[in-house]
Amino acid sequence: MPSSIPRSAGRTAARSAAVSTVVAAALAAGLLAGSTNAAAEDAAGVRIHDIQGTTRVSPLVGQQVTGVTGIVTGVRTYGSRGFWIQDPEGDGNPATSEGLFVFTSSVPTVAVGDAVSLSGTVTEYVPGGLTSGNQSLTQLSKPVVTVVSQGNPVPAPVTISAWSVPSRYTPAGDPAAGGSINGLTLDPRKYALDYYESLEGTNVRIGSSRVVGATDPYSELWVTVKPWENRNRRGGTVYGSYEDQNTGRLQIQSLTPTAQQPFPKANVGDRLTGTTEGPLDFNQFGGYTVTARTLGTVVDRGLERETTDRQHRNELAVATYNVENLDPTDPQEKFDALAKAVVANLASPDILALEEIQDNNGAKNDGTVAADQTVKKFTDAIVAAGGPAYDWRSVDPENNKDGGEPGGNIRQVFLFNPERVSFTDRAATDPSSATGVTGRRGHAALTVSPGRIDPANTAWESSRKPLAGEFVFRGRTVFVIANHFGSKGGDESIVSHHQPPARSSEAKRLLQAQSVNGFVKQLLAVEKQADVLVVGDINDFEFSGTTKALTDGGALYPAVKSLPRSERYSYVYQGNSQVLDQILTSPGVHRFAYDSVHINAEFADQDSDHDPQVVRFRP
Repeated sequence: MPSSIPRSAGRTAARSAAVSTVVAAALAAGLLAGSTNAAAEDAAGVRIHDIQGTTRVSPLVGQQVTGVTGIVTGVRTYGSRGFWIQDPEGDGNPATSEGLFVFTSSVPTVAVGDAVSLSGTVTEYVPGGLTSGNQSLTQLSKPVVTVVSQGNPVPAPVTISAWSVPSRYTPAGDPAAGGSINGLTLDPRKYALDYYESLEGTNVRIGSSRVVGATDPYSELWVTVKPWENRNRRGGTVYGSYEDQNTGRLQIQSLTPTAQQPFPKANVGDRLTGTTEGPLDFNQFGGYTVTARTLGTVVDRGLERETTDRQHRNELAVATYNVENLDPTDPQEKFDALAKAVVANLASPDILALEEIQDNNGAKNDGTVAADQTVKKFTDAIVAAGGPAYDWRSVDPENNKDGGEPGGNIRQVFLFNPERVSFTDRAATDPSSATGVTGRRGHAALTVSPGRIDPANTAWESSRKPLAGEFVFRGRTVFVIANHFGSKGGDESIVSHHQPPARSSEAKRLLQAQSVNGFVKQLLAVEKQADVLVVGDINDFEFSGTTKALTDGGALYPAVKSLPRSERYSYVYQGNSQVLDQILTSPGVHRFAYDSVHINAEFADQDSDHDPQVVRFRP
């Protein structure tokens, strides 16, 4: 898919078929709270604000309407094809939008500035489908369009600014409606989600704004209209709790991406200057989005990739890095870039736990599970970049049993510098066998090293099993457990019509955290001051229930909490800089230096979508 075309491209036919199906199913199931079932009735001479109403769902959903008038404010000729209209007068009610999307399926024949009169069916389209939990987009479907005049001025835009967007994110959902906010009357002066919904389809503008989410492959970026909202020193907006969703964030797309005027590349901390203006859309991939007719100019603020300090001679450096589905079919440039980061940005850590190492032929689903060629290609690239000749250990998974890309067989892998660290090999193992804890004279040991923790536990079904390894540094045993917990796939977004949104994926990660916590407690029961590090892509925040379960009983401490709140992040999602990757330390790791090394997540050009983490300490 060309990078100049947003993700909605190619989905027009599916959406055309889905619109009536979604509405009919929603009406039948009562999922669109506040709707009527008067689909057979016609409504003549209604205005846009009558269609939009004062809730998220149109009071006229399912009805045929005629004589709807407005000025065309934007035309979309790709993906979900259609155009926006706006009533230039309005009713003066801040809760009712004066803009509306008209879904045409085929390329629209109108132009910006046309005055039109329309008939069609009022529908509520749910991007992602009814089970996604997403809010719906009120629109007019199967339209009959009459152009009344051309060249009219576009209605003046509503300015979205730090002063107009409320600091509170959303009201709590109605318990009687399953936690939905669909039926609640909008209060745009009190809640940010209500404010944005009251402008759905409206021509809006933003002034110069800070970029908080880098340009992605789908030609989208994120800005905030609130200059100081949870800002950190690199220009990002930090996500610090479920209650603080950073209300100033908006996604930006362009209505007219072309080869001659491609969507600009921007990194976190850059500025989108001047005026960005266009209709406010709602879509599956981020919620409220300014679909810009006029796009501001990106000003580069010179964000640079970080470099961590090199460990002292008597310090052990342990890092974790999700290398995003690495396999030998990836271009050599990816291996070289990742290797350069290990050497230059991570200062060649003594132990490096890798996540998302794929098997030797990547996504080819032919039963291959070995990853020795993948690892060799990576370690050779590290040597070529001036780094150490890392040795490695892992356990091959069972075919297609650990989740991830089908056929890819992702797994965790330990790299270690044999000139600094030795690995204690104990008993060959297979993917279904579990390592355990043994001990003698107060010193803990693994029964199998490398070994998998609790692989038969249903918590790890279709998920990566933790990899435990026993290392020795300057005569001291160090236990490292590399993890890649279940993803957030299936969770409702923070713009869900359920508030708070359902986070169904947490249930599995909670069980996984309890499994790892239990294993760490076994180690500490044998050796109270054992040096244990739990590292990897935890896929959850430092304030989450998952992290609380990992730390239960004081077994572990989330080392990212040693950083200032503004520096706690390893991933940027929808303009929120947040923690997914972690290193947790046992009580025996008394003093340490922790670093989240920002080299990917904030940049349009990425070698991975995650930032690596590193901890340095003296065992």
